[in-house]
Amino acid sequence: MSPQPFEVQFPPEAVADLRQRLANTRWPAEVTDSGWDLGTNLAYLRELCAYWQDGFDFDAQAAYLNQMPQFTTQVDGFGIHYVHAEGVGPNPLPLVFTHGWPGTFFEIHKILDLLTNPAAHGGDEADAFTVVVPSLPGYGYSEIPTETGYGVARTAQLWDGLMQQLGYSRYGAQGGDWGAVVTAHLGQSFAERVVGAQINMPFPGPIGDRTPQSADETAYLERAAQWQAAEAAYQRIQGTKPQTLAYGLTDSPAGLAGWITEKLRSWSDCNGDLETRFSKDESLTNISIYWFTNTINSSTRYYYESGADPANRLTRPIEAPVGVSVFPGEITGMSAPRSWVERGCANLTQWSEHDRGGHFAAMEEPELLAQDIRDFFRPLR
Repeated sequence: MSPQPFEVQFPPEAVADLRQRLANTRWPAEVTDSGWDLGTNLAYLRELCAYWQDGFDFDAQAAYLNQMPQFTTQVDGFGIHYVHAEGVGPNPLPLVFTHGWPGTFFEIHKILDLLTNPAAHGGDEADAFTVVVPSLPGYGYSEIPTETGYGVARTAQLWDGLMQQLGYSRYGAQGGDWGAVVTAHLGQSFAERVVGAQINMPFPGPIGDRTPQSADETAYLERAAQWQAAEAAYQRIQGTKPQTLAYGLTDSPAGLAGWITEKLRSWSDCNGDLETRFSKDESLTNISIYWFTNTINSSTRYYYESGADPANRLTRPIEAPVGVSVFPGEITGMSAPRSWVERGCANLTQWSEHDRGGHFAAMEEPELLAQDIRDFFRPLR
């Protein structure tokens, strides 16, 4: 199958159904003055859902998404949706950018032009990239798997196949969250084609013996364990019984918005005020992609798929050169010190620490991340 142009649509009948469901939401009670301590704050979620029902401009947001050139194709018989934006420069480097959960391909919207057309933003045209942004299997407009096996390792195989289908025999890879893990697998399994793997979640660690070798590594493992105990319940349910969770999130738009909004707030560098990082339109555009494609089930199942099969584990250090962008608001359990990450990489060539930004770096601090990506790949072109 050759690539076919694609446009996002939020069909009027589906919008009408969403609005009716929002109007009929049965809201839970809340502990007085609990804020966000027990999960998504009731007052904020009611405000967000009221805006989704009566203030959100579905046509305008679809038109905004469609400014990004999008396509669908098949790789190994599996349907993939992707953005494909040509670089503006003498020799743009192909770059596959992978999003995570609870994100979508929308994560690229602020950084895309910075990467494809750096000269328009005060940069050097020689740093231009041609950017390919696939939607993860079961996310957004990519195909929903109906069989098991579509975890991070399989995704890396699909991405490599997609890049070859597009004529890119030599390319870079970038990602955060699940995108960082997919990028690591690309750098490990396809190092003959992947010139470098740049990630903005410093998760890789030693293969085999994971005994800490310094005070920093010991402190990191202690922080990670504390974070797992306090914040990682979502990983357990999504990694073990995602189907049960899906009934509520698939049927209730308020439930879906509550599930995703809590993560946007907790994982961003927003100091407790979500809208300093994500406007209601931004949050709801991302959430709407999940709602209208009915993919919250398959997206959360990605945790089960990637955890259940040993093939999804890194079995040797990442062979391609690795670059890491470190943001202070990163998820505590996924923000390892340099020495730990170095033990999982054959060639760590970049370690760039910033004083602001969080887990969703491409949306929170696109200029900082874009500059790191340019700097990392410059000597690898």
